[in-house]
Order: sequence, then C-alpha cells, then structure tokens
Amino acid sequence: DKLVQDYPKIFANRNKSKYESPMAWGFTCGNGWYNLIDLLCSNIQYYLDDKPEIHQIIADQVKEKFGTLQFYVTGGNDYTRGLIRMAESLSEVICENCGNPGKLMDDGWLKVRCESCL
Repeated sequence: DKLVQDYPKIFANRNKSKYESPMAWGFTCGNGWYNLIDLLCSNIQYYLDDKPEIHQIIADQVKEKFGTLQFYVTGGNDYTRGLIRMAESLSEVICENCGNPGKLMDDGWLKVRCESCL
C-alpha cells in the first residue's frame, strides 16, 4: 500500500479490475524486495518528473518469476528500462523474504533466500 501511495503515477492501475490490469492482484513477490522496488520507483519518478517529454511509466505487473523480480511496465525509454533491468538483476542477490543478502537457489523451485530464510 505504501508503494502505491508514494508512487501514484507509476501504480495508477493498482485499483483497476483484474480484467483491466494484472496490478489488480497487487505485488506478487515477497516483502524483502520492498526497498529495491521503492528505490527503483523513486529513481524512475525523479527522472520522469524532470523529463515531461517521456511517457509516464505505468506498472502493469510486479512479481517474482523464476526466482527474480519482474517489473513489467508501459511507457518510459531506454534509460528507465535500464533502471528496471538493474533492479531485476539486483533481486538475484537480495532475499525475497527479508531483504538481507541472498542467493538464487533451486530446490525444484527457483527462489532467492538468505541463510536465515532457507
């Protein structure tokens, strides 16, 4: 809820129906990536507020897939796509549960976990 409140432009689709946007399902990833998503959104919105000629990014879906963060959007440009790719890459070393340093593990299901959250 705090991310939606802090970044209403990015999460404009959060209150749409599930037939209009996958964001209706909310964030389908663990709270351990909260700071990573917050930092990503902060950098995106700061950049876009300074560049009105670039289409506002609207999050279509935020989820875990194959163990890492997936942040699907409409809008933006190469720079914002680079920020998203960087955050998705960083999620590979951040525990999805608690936010501590972690590593990608495969026990039949890919996930990023720290030693404490195994």
